[in-house]
Amino acid sequence: MATTLYDLSVPTFLQTLRALADILLRAVSHCRGTGTDPDAFVSARLYPDMAPFYFQIEAVKNHAVWGFQAVKTGEFTPPPLAGAVPFAELQKMIDEAITALEAYSPEEVNSWAGRNLDIVIYQPLDVDNATTSGWGPQTLALTPATYLLSYTLPNFYFHAVTAYNILRARGVPIGKYHFQGQLRIRTG
Repeated sequence: MATTLYDLSVPTFLQTLRALADILLRAVSHCRGTGTDPDAFVSARLYPDMAPFYFQIEAVKNHAVWGFQAVKTGEFTPPPLAGAVPFAELQKMIDEAITALEAYSPEEVNSWAGRNLDIVIYQPLDVDNATTSGWGPQTLALTPATYLLSYTLPNFYFHAVTAYNILRARGVPIGKYHFQGQLRIRTG
């Protein structure tokens, strides 16, 4: 049986989004146990020039929901960034992303396969000097599958694992198996 566009995307996003929702719940539980406030994580960073936790969560949502919309519409047009919001709002973003992706049927998603996509994204003008070169629009000639596999999923995972690492670096007791989430095992 061939792997479909739906198989490559929706269940893959949902596995990590559900795992991330669980990780955020574990962070709240950790804070209850230590008498700390989960909002202290919101602006935490791994390194001073890296984006904060809230951005990582918002980017996960945007690459899942709006990245997926780009496959449907041909345009990556996420809403303006919300910025620093309470931890509970970040949890809500992940829950909303799960709900949005659960609404897609395999038939709908698979009907988009094989089309040409010309996606405009903003990339560093000079990858080797990304922090000083500025950013500019770049049009990528892709298909839905190549867009998902070479752009959206790598960005989605980068931000999901960065969010995980920020929480882990601040003492939340989580491991790789929490990030991995529920495996999609064969039935029968």
